[in-house]
Amino acid sequence: MSDQAQPAVAPTESVPTDDEVRAYLAANPDFLLRHPELLSVLTPPQLQRGNQVADMQSFMLQRQRNEMEKLQAQHGELIGISRSNMASQSRVHGAALAVFGARSFEQLIQTVTTDLAVMLDADVATIAVESAEPMKRQLRNQGVQILKPGMVDELFGDDRDVLLFDDIEGDPMLFGDGAGLVRSAALLRLRVSTKAPAGLLAIGTRTPGKFHVAQGTELLSFLGRAVAIAIAQWLDLPA
Repeated sequence: MSDQAQPAVAPTESVPTDDEVRAYLAANPDFLLRHPELLSVLTPPQLQRGNQVADMQSFMLQRQRNEMEKLQAQHGELIGISRSNMASQSRVHGAALAVFGARSFEQLIQTVTTDLAVMLDADVATIAVESAEPMKRQLRNQGVQILKPGMVDELFGDDRDVLLFDDIEGDPMLFGDGAGLVRSAALLRLRVSTKAPAGLLAIGTRTPGKFHVAQGTELLSFLGRAVAIAIAQWLDLPA
């Protein structure tokens, strides 16, 4: 008879015995710490007390407690952020209502450059407008600053309407006599009208980090738009 090829036999997978697993775990006591995902599939023993008895149930409960504490901390942080956002929203909406409630252009400028800082929990608020002409003393006293032509575009570029600074020294060109108080600031582009010079609203605070680049800018954009619309209405300017 001719030899015939014998079919290949798949090797059987070697499964470690209980003694081998026990020995491995004894030699690697931090195994479950390095592989905590196994705790979700292991069946814990009944709670026991005694010498050299590993309380797996207690270990798993402690892990669950740690996870719960982490979740509670994250939940508390989210609540804090939500409350802060609601407070900011309330301040900005109140400021916008005050702007639209002005009875004259002079009162509007007074509201923006005086009342707005208090409403927004800031220290200084000014309006800065580009102009090649020297500024009238009356406007200077009302918190209006004059910028050289083209400066607004230099600051904001083409696609931004809000700039945030977390730790700066106030610029007298923007904040006038209040510049020394400013350590954090928000600059809002004022798109008043195609017939009006470029301008901005500068809000400054003495608290570093009050404004920062990671915060949302939707509310500040809304406020800048509200101020721009109010100015255009009082000056009877087209959009």
